Amino acid sequence: MSVSARPASDGELAAVYDLRYRVFCLEQGVPEDLERDEQDDGALHLVAVDGGAVIGTCRLVRGEESWCLGRMAVVEGRRGDGVGRRLLDVAHTEARRAGARRMVLASQVPARGFYERRGYIAEGGEFMDAGIPHVLMTLELSRED
Repeated sequence: MSVSARPASDGELAAVYDLRYRVFCLEQGVPEDLERDEQDDGALHLVAVDGGAVIGTCRLVRGEESWCLGRMAVVEGRRGDGVGRRLLDVAHTEARRAGARRMVLASQVPARGFYERRGYIAEGGEFMDAGIPHVLMTLELSRED
């Protein structure tokens, strides 16, 4: 089947939150009260869908010139299949379309290479978030990537 990535419909938000819960809370041990936050309500949620099932998600928090990408999650059996890359492509397109010039994210350290291959640059040292080492990364959106 073919994977499509796009903004989530209202009817897909339950699947988005379920996937994030499974990846972050169950797999990685992130406390449930830290996984969902006040930014979820105003965020643009993106989904990767295969055969009608949400297999990946991320969210975009709008800023003026910088948008924050976060909560990237892909179902365990589909990691490494290009799902995250498709979500990033859509995230960059949506942010550019709205006038963003920069994408900012806090990458879990093991995922740093994934973002570096897409042009993100690490800013500063590692820090802990929800008990997991992260690094701040940015991408200038003024160019096509």
